[in-house]
Amino acid sequence: MSAERRRTPARGWVLAASLALCATAFAQPASGAEPTPAPPAGDGLALTPPMGFNNWNTTHCEADFNETLVRDIADIFVSHGLKEAGYTYVNLDDCWALPERAPNGDLVPDPVRFPHGIKAVADYVHSKGLKFGIYSSAGTKTCNEAGFPGALGHEQQDANLFASWGVDYLKYDNCNNQGVNAIERYTKMRDALRATGRPIVFSICEWGTNQPWEWGKGVGHLWRTTIDINDSWASMLSILKLNMVRADHAGPGHWNDPDMLEVGNGGMTATEYRSHFSLWSMMAAPLLIGADLRKVTPETFEILGNRDVIAVDQDPLGVQGRPIRSAGGLHVFVKPLAGGDRAVALFNENDTPARIETNAAELGLPQASGYQLRDLWAHTDAHTAGTISAMVPAHGTAMYRIGADRHWFQYPPALDAAAEVELSYASALPVVAPGTPAAYTTTLGNSGGAPVNSVRAKLLTPPTWSVRATSDPTTTTLRENERFRTTWEVSAPPGTPPGRYPVSASFDYVNPQTGAPATLTHTSEAVVPEVPQTGTRYLSDVPWLRSYNGWGPVEIDRANGGRLAGDGGPLTLRGVTYAKGLGTHALSSVEYFTGGACSEVRALVGVDDGRAGSVTFEVWTDGERAYDSGPLTRTDPAKELVADISGAKAVRLVATDAGDGVQNDHADWAELTLTC
Repeated sequence: MSAERRRTPARGWVLAASLALCATAFAQPASGAEPTPAPPAGDGLALTPPMGFNNWNTTHCEADFNETLVRDIADIFVSHGLKEAGYTYVNLDDCWALPERAPNGDLVPDPVRFPHGIKAVADYVHSKGLKFGIYSSAGTKTCNEAGFPGALGHEQQDANLFASWGVDYLKYDNCNNQGVNAIERYTKMRDALRATGRPIVFSICEWGTNQPWEWGKGVGHLWRTTIDINDSWASMLSILKLNMVRADHAGPGHWNDPDMLEVGNGGMTATEYRSHFSLWSMMAAPLLIGADLRKVTPETFEILGNRDVIAVDQDPLGVQGRPIRSAGGLHVFVKPLAGGDRAVALFNENDTPARIETNAAELGLPQASGYQLRDLWAHTDAHTAGTISAMVPAHGTAMYRIGADRHWFQYPPALDAAAEVELSYASALPVVAPGTPAAYTTTLGNSGGAPVNSVRAKLLTPPTWSVRATSDPTTTTLRENERFRTTWEVSAPPGTPPGRYPVSASFDYVNPQTGAPATLTHTSEAVVPEVPQTGTRYLSDVPWLRSYNGWGPVEIDRANGGRLAGDGGPLTLRGVTYAKGLGTHALSSVEYFTGGACSEVRALVGVDDGRAGSVTFEVWTDGERAYDSGPLTRTDPAKELVADISGAKAVRLVATDAGDGVQNDHADWAELTLTC
């Protein structure tokens, strides 16, 4: 937890740009204190990244944070197999104590939340064969607005109390630190914990402000490298990029911590949560569940309980995986494993599917005639002659374990399938407009060392759609390192409702190992847009194809507010209030389908009244910029925007930060209209 939690929503800004600002705002003086060297043998704790639960991401300080929650989570760990999968710690976060210490200086558990006390809760957790964790801050108060007592100046007293309760893990935050040097504060609590004689994992939570990866080894067992995560794709992605460059500092007993898991909290898709879990495991990150497991779906348990992926995170070699190639939003991560295998993640951060490929040489594997390849989400085994290739969905991750195997031929060849529509521009969505034929290509690739025979391609669409092959859908033999492509014409009938529809490439073939028929299917999606209506309409009345926003959601007929939909005020520019338009926050983009049938976008644009930011408004047509307002600030009058969009298949409305950061960049698109 960090002071970020206490910021009012109206002062929020896009997370990706705020990281540097927060680091400046909370920076400590770099005065003289140096870390005490780590003991030569270490203490034997956290030899693999800690796994468990922390309540903060789901409950904060709400009433349902209490001893019943803790007991229920411990029970679920056992009943749902999470304990067997490796989850060990059930941890409390802030708000467990009363606002004042006892007369003797001890911390006092909140008697409403924890009527039986903390020790009773810890005893219950221990009775399940699990371990128990607690929270404090290396300051005079914790990070919550209520200001519960921190441990600064009470380190030994609090450590003794935690040990007497049976605490196994301490998360130690950074608020209200009175400017005391971070290394000094955290080292003092480390020494206090050691003096208790109880083995307690020490989690340094100072948000990466003082570069703890440089001094944390020997002080703590793990350290936060970033500010707090939130349950959004933008937050997860920005934290990933900050943490993935710290691999040199991680290892057994000393881990980089990119913060807790959001899997199951509802702010991301299942694909995004699988990426979150995969990438945290590749980075040897602590896996602390942040969802209320009493309320999650079976799919959440499936993600959190994936033992193939957990084994990568918990590999005893203790190497943090790193990207060996990152370009254009496509990433190849590799993580060396004990025994010589490699874990590989092919990650696509973009909004559209993309093929990502690597090979054994790039992964650092020894040359071999064949390799065993395990798909860690499909839980299937294959062989490859060296290539790993996959069509990775938008925001998705394909994850594998690969190793040299002299018996590789016992496994079927690794195949990858795809169905791709011809795009109107690079990075466009896979749009299929009703009544307009779309060109598709299906592809089957063979990365194995044996041929695949009798291949027949099919393209599967919703039943009312028409599909026609425009090239041969069959081939007698697909040899190793070859791809078989078939082209298709696809039409969605006029009147098809807007939405996302499954489109699948399916291939029948003969398994070369068994001679038996087999089928491989890859499902993608087609986006059916609303067909533009003739005339002039307010764009706030038209469904968009996709959007992203720097702070909270894009607002319809309101200004951007905080993190929740509808929490902004009226659209107001220089004292004039407008009933129609969009409220965005840089960096933002809102895309609409125009299908070549529209001519003009108009609006009055500017920084919403009461905001101190600066914004540039842009209109893009099929990947080309058609309009640029130049930088606008709160002192500038509303600017009339007129953009020629003739012939464009899609139009994007973009708000940038004008090059000076995104703080308070609330961008209003008032009286926004589209003429077709």
